[in-house]
Amino acid sequence: VNRNTIDAALKLLDKEGLLKGQGPGRRRKIVPKNDHKTRALRVGILLHDPREELEGYMNELYHLLSEAGHSPIFTPKCLKDLRMNEKRVIRMIKQIPTDAWIVGAGPREILAWFADQEIPCFSIFGRHADFPIAAIAPDKASAYTHAIRRLISLGHKRISLLCDRPHRLPRPAKNQRLFLEELKVAGIQTNQFNLPDWEPTRKGFTTQLERMFHHTPPTALILDEPHIYSAALHFLAERGLRVPHDVSLICTDPDRSFIWSDPSVSHIRWDHRPVVRRVVQWVNNVAIGKNDRRKSFTKATFVEGGTIGAAPKNSQNDTRI
Repeated sequence: VNRNTIDAALKLLDKEGLLKGQGPGRRRKIVPKNDHKTRALRVGILLHDPREELEGYMNELYHLLSEAGHSPIFTPKCLKDLRMNEKRVIRMIKQIPTDAWIVGAGPREILAWFADQEIPCFSIFGRHADFPIAAIAPDKASAYTHAIRRLISLGHKRISLLCDRPHRLPRPAKNQRLFLEELKVAGIQTNQFNLPDWEPTRKGFTTQLERMFHHTPPTALILDEPHIYSAALHFLAERGLRVPHDVSLICTDPDRSFIWSDPSVSHIRWDHRPVVRRVVQWVNNVAIGKNDRRKSFTKATFVEGGTIGAAPKNSQNDTRI
């Protein structure tokens, strides 16, 4: 429609008392009728990891949904508790009566199942790209590129990215594919050394690092989450390996603890507040019957800190894996 039609429609809504002007140059305010009520929803929250329930952004989301009149509930077990087993997850979901679902960092199989259900679902992070469900995630592509190219410019050729299985299987996700492509562009041959598969447990992570550092160790590690970064830092410290002199480290997420770190942590920074606002907006849209399946992305930037430096001199010409 043209602008005149829009203006005429807004005037009609003004006349009916559904819109109220707030002054020149300011948006009109929606004035609901006295009998208008937004339906309160029972919102299930399925987390990827039990630690997420303690995250600041998840607490904020819980309280904002409650303040909006909804009833958010965390599932008794998260995806990791259920070992990402689709049948076990579905069995648990079906036992919890809800009006909508929020899924944190869900793998493809789980999100594919939600996409086929009538109940609305929102994906925070996760492998949602191929499914018609609402979602939000930080757009880390340019930050990944910046970080990888910076490592390569510092002489690093043995670079490994350690991330959880949903980002690797059944095929690498967008950022993981970008990582491998950047290495190939730089003339670095890639294989499982660069994107290893490991058991997603504390023991499995330690075993993987021991295997990697036994013969031809990486000179740089990119760690997908703050808790993985911390575990890697402890592993290196116990073996007398210095950061960044022996190994450079980058974390792909921010963490409040980084403020106290010395040297400062190289990481990818993004703001959780737009994520929380978008999820609350989606729940409110569902409550008024709106079919909201919009996917959105927040800005992310690479912050170079003191945990990356030049590759060790004895590794400059050694590209063996």
